[in-house]
Formats: sequence, structure tokens, C-alpha cells
Amino acid sequence: IELMQAVMPKTPQYAVFDSRFFTDMPEVNSIYSLPYELTEKYGLRKYGEHGISHTYISKRAATLLGKDLADLKMITLHLGSGSSVAALKDGKAYDTSMGFTPLTGLTMGTRAGDLDPALVPFLMAELNLDAKQVLELFNSKSGLLGLSGLSADMRDIDKAIAAGNKRAELALEIFINRVVKYVGSFYAELGGLDVLVFAGGIGENNRALRQKIAQKLACLGIVIDANLNQELTEGVISPADAKVTTLVVPTNEELAMVQEIKAVM
Repeated sequence: IELMQAVMPKTPQYAVFDSRFFTDMPEVNSIYSLPYELTEKYGLRKYGEHGISHTYISKRAATLLGKDLADLKMITLHLGSGSSVAALKDGKAYDTSMGFTPLTGLTMGTRAGDLDPALVPFLMAELNLDAKQVLELFNSKSGLLGLSGLSADMRDIDKAIAAGNKRAELALEIFINRVVKYVGSFYAELGGLDVLVFAGGIGENNRALRQKIAQKLACLGIVIDANLNQELTEGVISPADAKVTTLVVPTNEELAMVQEIKAVM
């Protein structure tokens, strides 16, 4: 920002924050069970990330369905190197998997996702690390990379599974398991579900993964049509009579940022 001000001093700048989408989540979902005074003093809450993506894919899904976003109970899945789940109710964010930082929630490429915070002092003592080094372990050496011992890239994980690598297979199972847990939890929070949306590098391109996740969620009425899942790069991939409408929507964070800026110019 300072560099641009120096080079182009008369050009206005706009900042679009990735967490803004989650700023008006209800307190029941946005704050932690800590002394309330600490929450107020230090702003301890779920800030969430991928908000720009969740904004775009939720609006785009509603447009594709020809419905008002405010009328839909929706869960959006941004699945990539970084992954998150968001629940939407009345057209706004109701809950999200990421927390005070982007570390928590789903298993990701190199991030551990949800874990017991007591692991921090334990690993500090056992590995002779400081808190910053433990957080580096959680953020950069865990997730798919740490579980498989091979790669943070789901494409590499799939190749290793085909070659019989059991740790890669476990990494995939855990990734799917965490997605299923969050969708199930948010389904209950929302009191049902109208729309499920897949997006992100993995969510948009890994058709087999979408099918596996749907199979695990079949008890909630989430079903994917195998042919539509293979053919479409955007649109509805569930049968017409499915209880929950499932879509794949390629995210477009750049366009979403332009739209946000246009709205305030």
C-alpha cells in the first residue's frame, strides 16, 4: 500500500478483506467459550478466511438456480491447498470452519486443521521447540503433507494411492472425513439444507473426491449424478429429484473483489 502511494499518489486504493464475509456471524458461532471479558478485550473470535470465495460461489450458485440467496440454506466448500466450509442462512454467513486463524477446521495441504491446543505445550517439551516453531509445524508440515509423508498436492496423493501407498490412502480418508463432519454439523445447525456447493482447486477438479464425499453424506439426502459430475465444470451435479441440490462452481475471487469495489466506488 505504501509503495503504491509513493508511485501513484493520486490513485485511490481499495482493500477487500478475506474475512469480511464472516464479520456478522451470530455470537453463538463466532466466539469461543473463554471468559467473555477476554473476548471483548482482545477480539478473540472466529475471523474465518476464504470469505471472498464463499461470497462469490454462494451468489453464483443462487444465480444458477434462479433463486434468492436469502431464501436458501446453503453450505459452501472451498477445497484446495487451503480448505474451509461455510454455512449460510438468510443470505449471510452463519458459521465457518476456520477460526481465529486459518489453521483450524479441515485437514488441508500443509495445515493440521482442528486439534487439541494442549498439543502445543506437549510438543514444546518433547521436541524442544518454542511456541512459534510448533505453530510452524501445524501450519507448514502437517495436513496431507504430514499424513502422507509425500506431498501437499491431492494429485500426488491420488497417484500414490493408485500405487498402493497406505499413508496416502489414510491422508485422503482423513481429508474426506473432516469435510463430512463439518457438513453434517452445519446441516444440523441450519436445520436442514437446500444447497451444497463444491469449489476450490480440489473441489472443482477432483470429480472422484466429490463423489466420495457425497456417498458419505447420502444419509442427509446429498446425491451426485455420476454423468453430470463427469461432464459439468459448472452447474448442478445432483439428480433433479435430490433432496439437496449439489453444484460445482469454479470460484472467481478476482471478480468478487472487483464487484465489492464497484459497490463502494
